[in-house]
Formats: sequence, C-alpha cells, structure tokens
Amino acid sequence: MVNQKVTYSTILESISKEKKGLAVLIDPDKTKPEGLSSFMHKLNNSIATHIFIGGSTVEADATENLVLEIKKQTQLPIVLFPGDVSQITNHANAILYLSLLSGRNPEYLIGQHIASVSKLKNTNLEVIPTGYLLIESGKETAVQRVTQTQPMPINNIQAIVDTAKAGELLGMKLMYLEAGSGAIHAVSSSIIQAVKEELKIPVLVGGGIRSKQQIDAAYQAGADVVVIGTAFEEDASFFNELKK
Repeated sequence: MVNQKVTYSTILESISKEKKGLAVLIDPDKTKPEGLSSFMHKLNNSIATHIFIGGSTVEADATENLVLEIKKQTQLPIVLFPGDVSQITNHANAILYLSLLSGRNPEYLIGQHIASVSKLKNTNLEVIPTGYLLIESGKETAVQRVTQTQPMPINNIQAIVDTAKAGELLGMKLMYLEAGSGAIHAVSSSIIQAVKEELKIPVLVGGGIRSKQQIDAAYQAGADVVVIGTAFEEDASFFNELKK
C-alpha cells in the first residue's frame, strides 16, 4: 500500500528547506512502454524529483501500461496528471485532482471528479486537490481544444491572482499555472511572482519551458515545482543540462 500523503508532504518538506522540484511530464500517447530504457536512464540521472503521467487525450489502458513499465525503472514518485477519468490507475503513487478554475466548463470544474469517485475509492492513490489555471500562451493548446475553455489573458494579472486565491480558499493544496503543451510563451515571471506572493500553497508552473534558463527564471519568480514535457519530447539531450 502506498503511504498516504507521501507526495504532498515531501513537496512541503522540500519547500521548507528551500529546495525546488522538477517534474517530467510524460504523455502516454507519445511515449510507449517499449524502448523506455534510455529515456529513463537519463531521467534518473537528472535533477528531476517527480514523474507526471497524463495527456489531454489518451488511449484506453495506455496510462496504466506506461506507469507499470516506468515503475520498474525508477524510484521517483509517479503522479497522475489526468486529462479525464479514464487515465486513473492504482499503480501510481498519487493523482493531481485537477479542477480547471480558469474555465467555466462544469465538466472540468467538477464533472470529471464526480465520475472518478467510484474508481478512486478502490485505489490507494494519494489524492491532491489541485487548482488548474490555463494561461494565454500565443497559440491554441490541446487543453483549450479538449475542454472548450479560453485561457486567461496575460494582460490581466489581477484576475489570474484572484482566481488562484479563490482556489486556495476553496481548499486546493496545489496551484498549477499552465501555458499548455507546446506553448509558444511560458507563463511569465511577473504572473508567477504575483500568484506566489498571494498564495500560501505550493505553486507549479508548466508549458513552454524549453531551457535551463527558463527553469531557473521560473524558480526565481517563485515556482516551487517546474513541469517539463514537450522539451524532452523534442530534444532528449535536454537532460544533459539537468544532470545531478
């Protein structure tokens, strides 16, 4: 059985020690279980602290098959980052219980959560309530297409801050600022800083981050965990910049 609250408590512990987290997001539709060895070897020798698994649209059973294979090759915590209820598997350590606070589509505010209850009550997954804010990034992303919601405009930072704070007051344990997979522009330092100054919960930032310099800039602005996905899909040598 997975120790409850192990993932969230370790994030809090790292923050208390002023240590930053780096999560590698792996999309089951783009990464097949066979042929993972080289990728996982590089990942295990990097500064990555978590592995996130998920995508906007994923084939049936693809998530579970990938999680099972990754578990054989790493000691890092595996956290589900699901686009929908079909991506839940008991073989991961935890699940980011995402509520799309930036949109007004009830399916992604609460609908998918209701549908997930029957699955979650039969698992040992650590459930981490997470506010999810899609931020304008210069292009239409998969999240936008699938959820049929608009990203929050980057020129209204106060609206972003207020939405994030509302999520915290509702009881969210993490706040995720997302530019979207393949974003042209990452979430800006000014947005990260403004949100971090207002919130007491950890702030995660992902989307459009393709260099070590961008990772460091997000940390300096206040991100507690940076999430990288597309950068590794496009350039596996990126791991060379992130060696332990």
